[in-house]
Amino acid sequence: MNAAPYRVVIVEDDSLFRESFLETVATTASWQVSGCHVRAESALEAIPKDPPDAVIADIQLPGMSGIELVRKLKPLCPDTQFLMVTVFEDAERVFEALAAGASGYVLKRDVHSRLLESLDDVLAGGAPMSSAIARKVVQHFRMPVQEPGEDFHLTQRETETLDLLVKGYFYKEIASELGIRIDTVAFHLGNIYRKLHVRTRSEAILKYMGRAADS
Repeated sequence: MNAAPYRVVIVEDDSLFRESFLETVATTASWQVSGCHVRAESALEAIPKDPPDAVIADIQLPGMSGIELVRKLKPLCPDTQFLMVTVFEDAERVFEALAAGASGYVLKRDVHSRLLESLDDVLAGGAPMSSAIARKVVQHFRMPVQEPGEDFHLTQRETETLDLLVKGYFYKEIASELGIRIDTVAFHLGNIYRKLHVRTRSEAILKYMGRAADS
């Protein structure tokens, strides 16, 4: 991981949203925009030559979709984190984006208030989601929290932590909700990763949701 300011590339064909992303990133010293693309094809050619810390990608782009872009880029840039931004709220697209290698999924209507926090979170290993998206994902899979937890031999606290993770909570929000320290959240997540045999929050969410869907 590079030292701050961290570099982010924007892939967005809508000029208004693209300018909004640029202006938002410009308000912090922690991030700087190192490239902008209006098509996935040009991003696919340029990004592997100089991988940034993160990529903000729209899902619906002219030509190749943002999801396909992430699917192609992730093996080439394994250390780059991908944050999807979109107007779509359906759980199928969320699952497809996460499966492709995205680390977070934020609705465009929430970007102004959550973009910088979401970028910080994906860099720290998080998986930010707009609350509306998280609710739809949970409803889609009709997830019985305790059954998957028992299948993976999670403790009650680990199951509670993972449940909040799936709902899109950030580390500090999980800590506040459960009344524990942030480093304790990290400790529980470490145990969760080990028991689920995964290495990232996105992988944990996918495996947990997949087991719930099969139950």
